[in-house]
Amino acid sequence: MKKVLLLSTGGTIASSPTENGLSPQIDGASMVRLIPELNGLCEIHYKELLSLDSTNIQPEEWASIAQAVFAGLSIFDGVVITHGTDTMAYTAAALSFMLQNLNKPVILTGSQIPIGEPNTDGKRNILDAFRAAADGRLAGVYLVFDGIIIHGCHARKTSSLGLHAFESINREPEGAIKDGKVILNREPALPSRKSLTLNDNFNPNVLLLKLVPGMKPELLEAIPQLGYRAVVLEAFGLGGIPNTRRNLLPPIKALIKREIPVAVTTQCIHDGCDLTVYDVGVEASKAGVLSAGTMTTEAAFAKLMWILGQTTDLNKIKELFNQDFFGEFAEN
Repeated sequence: MKKVLLLSTGGTIASSPTENGLSPQIDGASMVRLIPELNGLCEIHYKELLSLDSTNIQPEEWASIAQAVFAGLSIFDGVVITHGTDTMAYTAAALSFMLQNLNKPVILTGSQIPIGEPNTDGKRNILDAFRAAADGRLAGVYLVFDGIIIHGCHARKTSSLGLHAFESINREPEGAIKDGKVILNREPALPSRKSLTLNDNFNPNVLLLKLVPGMKPELLEAIPQLGYRAVVLEAFGLGGIPNTRRNLLPPIKALIKREIPVAVTTQCIHDGCDLTVYDVGVEASKAGVLSAGTMTTEAAFAKLMWILGQTTDLNKIKELFNQDFFGEFAEN
């Protein structure tokens, strides 16, 4: 029987009502006791790591989670992480970069309704997460939510209330759990033969900025004074950046000259960005921005933080950003 570690970090799934609204209160063992279908599926062990609304989970917590996963995988056959939904996609992407050469499954899940509520989706999601973790075919970081298995670098929360809260962006879902069975949509990647390594050096000084019509260039000019070391711009459409009135290219060039990389992603959910199609993309590319291509905003943001934790050399940053480490770019 597989041995699986449950890491609890809080979130809606673990929440109970308080005078100030829902707040994480319930530990992992208590959640598992509410799901009798888990009996006999695998041997479950517990670690209470955090008790936070995921709004308050930041890069420091990513490192703590990665360290706990790394330690757990030396003993267990997989890890299930219960996590708030609001920033789960960011955590999944961050873990994908911090945990190198994964040869076992790391499954994140949560719920939109607390597990103690009669109509909760938490019981099903936890059960499905353990089914995926105990299946034996998956290796890497994944989300399991509403019966869908999503690659850790391609998840996005697209519903603030609906039970189908996450979509797989620019990549077919890895699979699904139907009638209690794990059904994969592709042959799983072969587990790495290299030893699992933990690289949790993150530089949190990366700014994610959404462009809006009429944005003042002075906003970009202020970025160095605020201590940021890189910028991810959520641009328009295929990656368009305004270059006429309120031209944003001069301050972007100035940032890059100061060795502050600027990466461009899209505000659109699907298909990514392509800076070769329109003038507003071509000129941005000539200015020196990095294209996130088909990476999600969450993956590009976490990746740039992780890269800055490894190097401050601008050329090396560009090289690493364009490298596909774990399938963060969409398949051709």
